[in-house]
Amino acid sequence: MNDWLGCDGSGNEPREIENIPMARRALLGGALASLVWWARGKTALAGVALAPPPRQIERDILVVIFMRGGADGLNLIVPHGDDDYHKNRPTIGVAAPKNKIKNAKDRALDLDGFFGFHPALEPLKPFYDKGKLALVQACGSFDQSRSHFEAMALMEHGQGSTPGGLSGGWLARHLSSAPGHNDSPLRAVALSNIMPESLRGATSATALNSLDDFRLILPGAGSKEKAENERAQQNAQRARQILSSLYEGDDAVAHAGRETLAVLDSLRRLDPKNYKPAHAAQYPDSEIGRGLRQVACLIKGDVGLEAACLDHRGPFLWDTHVAQNNLLPAQAADLAKGMAAFAQDLGNELQNVTIIAMTEFGRRAAENSGFGTDHGRAGVMFLLGGGIKGGKVYTKWPGLSPDDLEAPGDLKVTVDYRDILGEIVAKRLKNENVKAIFPGHESKFWGVTA
Repeated sequence: MNDWLGCDGSGNEPREIENIPMARRALLGGALASLVWWARGKTALAGVALAPPPRQIERDILVVIFMRGGADGLNLIVPHGDDDYHKNRPTIGVAAPKNKIKNAKDRALDLDGFFGFHPALEPLKPFYDKGKLALVQACGSFDQSRSHFEAMALMEHGQGSTPGGLSGGWLARHLSSAPGHNDSPLRAVALSNIMPESLRGATSATALNSLDDFRLILPGAGSKEKAENERAQQNAQRARQILSSLYEGDDAVAHAGRETLAVLDSLRRLDPKNYKPAHAAQYPDSEIGRGLRQVACLIKGDVGLEAACLDHRGPFLWDTHVAQNNLLPAQAADLAKGMAAFAQDLGNELQNVTIIAMTEFGRRAAENSGFGTDHGRAGVMFLLGGGIKGGKVYTKWPGLSPDDLEAPGDLKVTVDYRDILGEIVAKRLKNENVKAIFPGHESKFWGVTA
């Protein structure tokens, strides 16, 4: 299967790209530096700031899911009321809800008479109907490269059309400018082996493959085998006792040490490996399912989490150049089941959580000869949470007729993705520094938040 980083936009073979390992980060000072380590040798304990302990912050926890590979927004949020949609996609298009020729499982789930869900997104329909899920169509940046790498970099850095000139990611700028104090080493978490560009530059961000990586062990017991054996656990308990006695004072180092130990204690009580979802929620056994399950565990553990980033790539990615109808349904179902289980698991706690699912660009309006779609322009966003004004598709629909399309045949971007993110930052994350987070952009709010 092609690597989306090397894809040339038409499904050709990718170039070789090496993963860049995440640099090791600084250890905590003093005795804590000699005793607290990440398991599996990934990195040290994320350099906890030596500052006063965090206070309760009244803003949403943000969960960002990046659908990497260029998700086909036209087959996810289907404009079944536009006749040109069906003309452009005679083979791979999703049938209108009232199409009696097609089986029900192949027809769109009507949302508002014009747009409909791909049938694989059915698990999200109840949240749309209850007003907790909003959709944004014809959304994106103004990047013209149609390159996965460039489009993702631009969007994660919070830019409009020209890459470069900004240091760090948009989410990192939010964290550095947000009001209040939060020194938790788990303030911002990426469930990944590398730090996403959106969090690049955030001193409080941590990347890890699993919450099992966050544990207390002695130096020299860094391998998985050693960390999981009984002797290593005994050493960890001894280290915990030593650290507790060392950080009993009122100075900044003691505050930082106690905060880190409190997080470790919370995770130990939660037991992430054996976490039981609430309200009969069932996560899919997939990368996104496991990731969202761990984020729910962190939220319920009250460890100071403010932002979590996950990638949704799945077994086939979203880069559907060929045989799209054999690939997209599984991808869509995986995303929908994961998000639905997460929302169900959180229950009332969803009131203070906002989930965003976004992609770097959409796909070409017309299907190609391989029964797939090539790189396009406008895509979609999914917004889920208690503070979202859902039950609506937000857009200024540009149309799909030949005269309406952007050359060489793409859906035009009419909703700047920064407007959506900016509104969520301002209204749900309680950060008024939107211009500093998205420099050079005057945000227009669409009313997607309560």
